[in-house]
Amino acid sequence: MPSINLNLKERSYSIQIQNDLRLRFPEYLSSENFGQQWIIISQNSIFQIYGNEIEYSLKEHNFKVKHILLEDGENSKSLSSMETIYSQLIKLGCDRSSVLLALGGGVVGDVTGFVAATFLRGVKYYQIPTTLLAMVDSSIGGKAGINLDAGKNLVGAIWQPKSVFIDPQFLNSLPQREVISALGEIIKYGAILDEDFFNDVLKNIDQLLSLNNINLLSDVIEKCVELKAKIIEQDELEGDLRRILNFGHTIGHALEKYFGYGILRHGEAVSYGMLVSGRLSVECAGLSAEDYNRLVWVIQKLSLPPLPNFDVNEIIKIMAMDKKVKDGSINLVLLSKIGKTVIVDEINNNMLFQSLNLIQ
Repeated sequence: MPSINLNLKERSYSIQIQNDLRLRFPEYLSSENFGQQWIIISQNSIFQIYGNEIEYSLKEHNFKVKHILLEDGENSKSLSSMETIYSQLIKLGCDRSSVLLALGGGVVGDVTGFVAATFLRGVKYYQIPTTLLAMVDSSIGGKAGINLDAGKNLVGAIWQPKSVFIDPQFLNSLPQREVISALGEIIKYGAILDEDFFNDVLKNIDQLLSLNNINLLSDVIEKCVELKAKIIEQDELEGDLRRILNFGHTIGHALEKYFGYGILRHGEAVSYGMLVSGRLSVECAGLSAEDYNRLVWVIQKLSLPPLPNFDVNEIIKIMAMDKKVKDGSINLVLLSKIGKTVIVDEINNNMLFQSLNLIQ
């Protein structure tokens, strides 16, 4: 079983990747069980498929387990939702020894991580991602955020899990659109960090879209985890290096905010953001036309949903409120070549306007 260690001194933890790993949770968690309350945080659609089985298995091995179910979608990532969850934890008798299990995709992971970081000044939690996007990205690195009316993830914390358990068999029930969303982030890893990996994704994009090769899929998950873990080890708190993971995200978050979170999946918005950032990379960072065309080709293979008409100036205004904006300047992660990034400050609004128009 692949086990990748994320080395952060006293906050270090392992990321386990194995088919049917969920069946062995009692074994892996037994050393941490001493009679405290364990809470599975999930969503109804996921819990009905996997949560009941996991909860029953843990109870059979003398874990005190209960669950809290979130509503689907980004609405769960709100301050009012947090207050509801805190109240439920108190009613369930939780204290600082309690442990949370995040069973779900990025929303569940974000919410659980934020709750773990803030409830009673911090409790332990584990990430159990059930979507490909969460497996390769959001479950790794401890970033947790919730949304405000002004924008996405404007309130958050960095709170590392005790471990991450990745079971590729969860993906058997994953809708195709969620696969497309995840592949946006997978393409991002190759684009910013590893040209050879980018070429592998490009070559195998049809198989990855179909999820019909579990060995290939497991290898891709493992590679993404390794790439992200190396970045987190060097820059846990997003001081500088970790910023490169935001390639496509500043624009993507603005599109999500503008259209509402029901129109675009996160990875779809990031893919559109990478198209815009790729064009800007040609103009501002020296990206070759050949590399730009390769990036565009593989993203177009995802068959992204067409965007409704939008006001480019409004998108730029939303970008100016992004949490990564510094001293009022919009800065973007761009590519100087496939596998290498640069951060460009004070992007010219006219260039930004023209590049955004390309995805209209």
